[in-house]
Amino acid sequence: MIPVADSGCHRPHAAMNTRTPAMQTCRYYVCGLSLALLIFATAGCENRRMENLLQKANEEWVGGRNHSAIEIFKSVLEKSPSGPYTEEALFRLGEIHHFGLGETTQAVTYFQEVAQMTPQGPFAYPAQKYIAEIVEITFQDLEQAIIEYQKLINEFSHAGEQAEHQYRIASIYFKKHDYEQAMVELEILLEEYSESTWAEEALFRMTEILYTLRRCDESRETYSKFRVRYPDSAYTGEIEYIMASCLEDEGKLKLARARYKSLEGTYKYPALLKMKLEGIASRINKGGKSKRKIRRSLRMRKG
Repeated sequence: MIPVADSGCHRPHAAMNTRTPAMQTCRYYVCGLSLALLIFATAGCENRRMENLLQKANEEWVGGRNHSAIEIFKSVLEKSPSGPYTEEALFRLGEIHHFGLGETTQAVTYFQEVAQMTPQGPFAYPAQKYIAEIVEITFQDLEQAIIEYQKLINEFSHAGEQAEHQYRIASIYFKKHDYEQAMVELEILLEEYSESTWAEEALFRMTEILYTLRRCDESRETYSKFRVRYPDSAYTGEIEYIMASCLEDEGKLKLARARYKSLEGTYKYPALLKMKLEGIASRINKGGKSKRKIRRSLRMRKG
């Protein structure tokens, strides 16, 4: 009796079957292993093909051939509708539309798809960061930008950039002239990320905002903390200028002049410093009264 072939694995006729059960099991195991290796090899070929397509698309983009790159990235999406290759293709499409073509709305659509597809994937965080920056800077939608930066803080703690995003939120409130809320956000930064590189700038901005709000006593308190903690800060000139401005506003013109003069040769805006010193000298020569005091005395006379 001649053995009959079955699906690539030969199975002998019952009359001719002299193999033991152990031998049969081993034979079926080898067949199964061969099939698994075939599947693995096929998957490996497909992976290499996707990687080659992505490499080619990236080369086209780097070479300035945006539309060619877009077509190749889209072919990746057609061949691989899900998975890591899809994420990268979508992310790169967003970058091309944003940086290469200036089509920012379309770019945001791609970035949103990446961020939602695999929240913990390698492209989700940079995609969400692009969204926040575009909404703030390009779209000027400050309320939505706050929401997008807060997502970065809440959902991507592994990135280790929460302090930066917290600072951006505070800056947006400053842009909106909501100085009180900006102070709240900066205080959160100092409380939760006190060791970050953004803490220095946060404390400086708090001093600046308090001066803007004409709360010089509180501004001096944050100034003292700042000088103790950051004695060699790049913001030293600017924060000393704020302290001199407080003295000037309070009518302490000689003290203000001395403080301004201490900045000569180091302050980064020498023309502004010169103007300040000339203005204070003129006011001292006229009797030393601040503009605020003069206005108050005029109201008294009118009363």
